[in-house]
Amino acid sequence: MAQNIYDDPGFFAGYGQLPRQLRGLVGAPEWPAIRAMLPDVANKRAVDLGCGFGWAARWMREQGASAVLGLDLSQNMISRARSMTDDPGISYEIADLETLELPQASFDLAYSALAFHYVEDFGRLARMLHRALTPNGLLVFTIEHPIYMAAAHPRWLHDDDGRKTWPVNRYFIEGERRTDWYVKGVLKYHRTIGTTLTSLISAGFALRHVEEFCPTPEQIAAVPELAEELERPMMLLVSAQR
Repeated sequence: MAQNIYDDPGFFAGYGQLPRQLRGLVGAPEWPAIRAMLPDVANKRAVDLGCGFGWAARWMREQGASAVLGLDLSQNMISRARSMTDDPGISYEIADLETLELPQASFDLAYSALAFHYVEDFGRLARMLHRALTPNGLLVFTIEHPIYMAAAHPRWLHDDDGRKTWPVNRYFIEGERRTDWYVKGVLKYHRTIGTTLTSLISAGFALRHVEEFCPTPEQIAAVPELAEELERPMMLLVSAQR
């Protein structure tokens, strides 16, 4: 079973104050890039893996999706999503992505934002999602970029000229990474970009788009701290077709 850090009261209290939770999709700098990767969802069945507060599920219904299933390991997340949703076309369930099984050919779109790096066996998950998608169905997801993940305790260093540098630790040693984020010992799983993409190909997917997210000048002007992401990528965005 995956670590259920989101039901820790201290973690959940801090996490709920993030701009992307308070403001929804517009609070996520990467959302315009993700939206450009998503298909027309009108009349499509979608599953949101690691749905959190349900922002993406509600957006998909607003765009005409016929039905959306939101899945999350956290009871806190599911409870918040249900309280924020008044739509019979959206259902929420507690589910562990480590063991999740979905019916064959039951969805046209599988979506996930910043959840797959909590999954130890990504290959199994990719194979299951390939079976669960209809022919030509799309998987769109974001994860912490492996370069960002490789720094077990990310912190800026400085070179001899005083410029910020970013340490990359044990990039080719895959597996557990623990970091302190609101609470100590948050467990994630590091995989190289090659492993992530090859797992998708081995599962039968065809890669359609891979993007290392970088904020725009306009975003940096509005939120100056985003300039740090010019020094190292924080997120990897992937689209793959069944």
